[in-house]
Amino acid sequence: MTSVTQLLQRWRAGDPGALERLTPMIYPELRRLAQIHMRKERDGHTIQPTALVHEAYLRMVGGANPEFQNRSHFFAIAANLMRQILVDHAREQRAQKRGSGQKPLDLDDCQTFSLDQSDNLLYLHEALEKLATFDERKAKALEMRFFGGLTSQEIGEALGISIPTVTREMRLATAWLRKEMGG
Repeated sequence: MTSVTQLLQRWRAGDPGALERLTPMIYPELRRLAQIHMRKERDGHTIQPTALVHEAYLRMVGGANPEFQNRSHFFAIAANLMRQILVDHAREQRAQKRGSGQKPLDLDDCQTFSLDQSDNLLYLHEALEKLATFDERKAKALEMRFFGGLTSQEIGEALGISIPTVTREMRLATAWLRKEMGG
């Protein structure tokens, strides 16, 4: 049986049949990634895991020249795309909340204030972008772990670093993220 990495390499080389054979192999893992993402979202989210998988898949295979190095790299990119799709969706939801022709709410009328999950996702996204400005590798490692559910070995393969380095990077990045997001 051909591995995902071999099929990705064949597809990158221009073999159209490779994508057909690759799709049933990667779909279950993409679905698992989507379910991980959706577990972190609020109840009643308008995007379903299947729609998230399909949108990410279309974005990945829609380009002319795929640059996926191996299985880990492919799933790291998939995790990133799913995060971007959810962030874009959260931004759209936030924009609709701001206006939509509704009368502004007086703060005196509010008893409590709570952030919904889409706001939390935006804060996390902004923190990861900030981290990436001075340490892109740590930001990517965090993204792959939290949004992609990748193991240390898979992160190491995708980033070209050793497992002990992944562990160290994750520990430092997580500490920075906790400090940045206020605990």
